[in-house]
Amino acid sequence: MGIVNVTPDSFSDGGRFLHADAAVAHAHRLITEGVDVLDIGGESTRPRAEPVGEAEEIARVIPVIEAIRRESPIAISVDTMKPAVARAAIAAGATMWNDVTALDVAPGSLALAAELGCEVVLMHMRGEPRTMQASPRYDDVVAEVASFLAARAEAAIAAGVGRDKIWLDPGIGFGKTSRHSLALLRNLDRIVALGFPVLVGASRKSAIARIARDQSAEDQRLGGSIAVALAAARAGAAMIRVHDVAETRQALAVAAAIGQAEA
Repeated sequence: MGIVNVTPDSFSDGGRFLHADAAVAHAHRLITEGVDVLDIGGESTRPRAEPVGEAEEIARVIPVIEAIRRESPIAISVDTMKPAVARAAIAAGATMWNDVTALDVAPGSLALAAELGCEVVLMHMRGEPRTMQASPRYDDVVAEVASFLAARAEAAIAAGVGRDKIWLDPGIGFGKTSRHSLALLRNLDRIVALGFPVLVGASRKSAIARIARDQSAEDQRLGGSIAVALAAARAGAAMIRVHDVAETRQALAVAAAIGQAEA
């Protein structure tokens, strides 16, 4: 899954693709690099991010989705917490709704997901973007995240969302310290064991710099991002959400070849 942030304030590439033509050009680059799904977002969910109005978010993402769909059959995900944005995006050609709130906050989200019939990504987040990194605490982060995701998946199914449409995301870095994120990655097989395909997104996140004990800028965390991608793939993740598509695909391909090589 390749990231296309149509925002002025996303933590890694905010502002670079705010204009529709730049965002579409970036999407085409990711397609040539072998992306499987494009994730289009019009509202930053970085720590302390300010919310965006519904109309503004729609104005940002819909022209991009429409332009991509006119030129490519690539799968498109919309990264939004707002049902109205999801409805507009699916009408414009998106096929997946990626919601960092696991369809658990905005009224009507579950019913709309069932109505739209699209794939949905249910992600775990403690708190909300503006406050999520204010001393997050868990008794057992792996058990609590797994329990939450299992409950949200069952709620989605009860609302009419097809079981085969549901993806789970442990929400690396969303209301979690580096230690929490490491525990989730180390025990990702427990999320996979819930029986739904798992998406992992940790590309360029600040936890990588903290783990490495450096002050690297967001666009200088490729090594750590690839390390996470490889670990997640080994644990059974079905998709990795990344900024650097070509480099991650290369790393995954080589790792897979090594694993399949005969002695």
